[in-house]
Amino acid sequence: MPTIEQAFACVRVCQMLSSGFQPIHLFRYNRNTRTVYILAGVTESIEVIVHPNGVWRFKNDEA
Repeated sequence: MPTIEQAFACVRVCQMLSSGFQPIHLFRYNRNTRTVYILAGVTESIEVIVHPNGVWRFKNDEA
């Protein structure tokens, strides 16, 4: 179950994507890592990870 901070961060990220007319293809909560993964963009090139503390990062920034 996502945390409250994580849920609000997900709404903010999805709102930003929507405001930029970017389609959201996948929204997935991983119970093992307790993170939310969002795949978006016309070419499915935007990947976002939302952590339990509400901090979100582009997946390419995770490395």
